[in-house]
Amino acid sequence: MNNIVQLIKSESENSEAEAEPMAEANTSAETPPDVSEAGINPEHVRMIEALLFASAEPLDIKALGASLPEGSDIKAILGELQSIYEKRGVTLVCTAGKWQFRTAPDLAFLLRKEQPEQKRLSRAAIETLAIIAYHQPVTRAEIEDIRGVAVSKGTVDALMEIGWVKIRGRKRTPGRPVTYGTTEAFLVQFGLESVGHLPGLDELKAAGFLEALPPSGFDVPNPSDELSPDEDPYDPDEPDSLATGSADPMA
Repeated sequence: MNNIVQLIKSESENSEAEAEPMAEANTSAETPPDVSEAGINPEHVRMIEALLFASAEPLDIKALGASLPEGSDIKAILGELQSIYEKRGVTLVCTAGKWQFRTAPDLAFLLRKEQPEQKRLSRAAIETLAIIAYHQPVTRAEIEDIRGVAVSKGTVDALMEIGWVKIRGRKRTPGRPVTYGTTEAFLVQFGLESVGHLPGLDELKAAGFLEALPPSGFDVPNPSDELSPDEDPYDPDEPDSLATGSADPMA
């Protein structure tokens, strides 16, 4: 009796052992290890992913296909990769027929950076700024007299927009023209304690801005932040047309 039980038990174990390899074989046949459910080779997906990450420029299908085995379905691989990155911080997008990774649109605010726009001053603006700095308080007519040419309204406006020049008063002369001077922002920009610390004659010579032997009678003016005896303080509440000199204040 015991022999019969052992024989039946042995046959049952052998049947189970034969069934296990068959089940493993069926599983392997259904899903090969190197092919996804969509029939795409995962290694090809990784290769396309690496190429796109490493490229500084967007790549088209032809450029991508040149690095993959012949016969690879590039469009299907890109579609698979696009679905993988669909909800991530970066997404795969196609623009002008070329593919590249970009920051997800809803996260663009994280990378936005405000940077002040750099503006280059024209030669006329630099000359006008130097005249205002050294001759303040100075009127537009006096600036033109020193430069020898007319000063456009845009030149002074540009300096005021930057914040280096301001209207500081009105001169007690017919027409009461406005006088211009430099601002605190001008001093901060050029590292000056006050306008009295602007470079003097010797410093300008050493920097090469003046000839070693300037013309006879030449002197560097002494600017001041204080109102001059013939200058009235500027009223910021007066109409803009008067402040810019475009209207007659006596009208």
